[in-house]
Amino acid sequence: MSKPLPTPHPEAIHHSQACLEAIKTKYAPATQIPFEAWMDAALYLPYWGYYTGGLPKLSGENTAQQALQGDFTTAPELSPWYGRTLAIQVQQVLDASQSLTILEFGAGSGKLALSILEQLNNPNIHYFILELSADLRERQKATLHQYTHQITWLDQLPSSFEGCIIANEVLDAMPVKLVQWNQHHQLEEVYVSWESGLPSYKNLPASTELSQIMSARMPALPHYQTEINLRGEAWVKAMGSYLKKGGVLLIDYGFPRHEYYHPQRHQGTLMCHFQHHAHDNPLIYVGLQDITAHVDFTAIADAALEGGLEVLGYTSQARFLMNCGLLNLLSQLDPQNVQHYAQQIGPVQKLLSEAEMGELFKVMLLGKELDIDPIGFMNGDRRYML
Repeated sequence: MSKPLPTPHPEAIHHSQACLEAIKTKYAPATQIPFEAWMDAALYLPYWGYYTGGLPKLSGENTAQQALQGDFTTAPELSPWYGRTLAIQVQQVLDASQSLTILEFGAGSGKLALSILEQLNNPNIHYFILELSADLRERQKATLHQYTHQITWLDQLPSSFEGCIIANEVLDAMPVKLVQWNQHHQLEEVYVSWESGLPSYKNLPASTELSQIMSARMPALPHYQTEINLRGEAWVKAMGSYLKKGGVLLIDYGFPRHEYYHPQRHQGTLMCHFQHHAHDNPLIYVGLQDITAHVDFTAIADAALEGGLEVLGYTSQARFLMNCGLLNLLSQLDPQNVQHYAQQIGPVQKLLSEAEMGELFKVMLLGKELDIDPIGFMNGDRRYML
């Protein structure tokens, strides 16, 4: 039995109610919108959305109280050794592309950038960050204050780029279409309606185009509900036009298609995070909670190929970190300093554990004009599973 969700603070409840009214106003006179539009508004509506409203999001701060205020923990927040290890692969991509330029999408608190810059230890590295959240941008500036001369914050995509692109837990936060097969083997798109007051689901016939796309990806299983991230696929495909030479590191939780649309996964992968409680109802706590969906890495690989990119590697996070030499980096620690050693090793075990982040999270490297055997995929490359 799942734990009851925490009760939001009265100010947070007021914010959520205002967010819902703002969504209604945005789409008036309509009283129903596709789930994709609902997720987009709930996360990114200016001022009110989860990522644009200035509320605490990421845990891993300096005090236990601050950590409890967040909603989820990412790998860079968990341990600096994650970013330090990732930097090994980043350096190989930079060398192969003869570039000193990194672009990170959605940099969170800035801790991944901090760990990478510390590990690379090169004052000539130019680090670009594209961040939609004004609140997170300010946190990044505070985290990275000693590197601000190397960092440029962007408001839009570059027209041309050479170097290494990093997207850590970016695809999972992109709005997805929610679909369901009915008992007649016809595809329906799930809408969010507020005709009766509170938001509720409403199914409508899917477009011919959407039906054709889904039919090519999975069999029609009555009452099977799932997601499709067309925005994420378009985003990856577009990289092929502005990335002239370099690599793209995508790190996220997800599966290859045969696992993503497995018959047993009949309720899809939608997940919400509110104050470290995970649940599957994106219609409550509007603007207060994160909404995510797992990644169909087969679709991402196909989109990359359509965009003129190569898929250079795909493996689990644990295998990637081990290949990049995480254990070698950890050998810098002094095991005789028991307390410090335990503090450093504990989070790393979570990064590698198959029961936690090690297997659920996957790493994919895309490339353009990049002639390398990527170090992070030397052993356990799973491209054959895509």
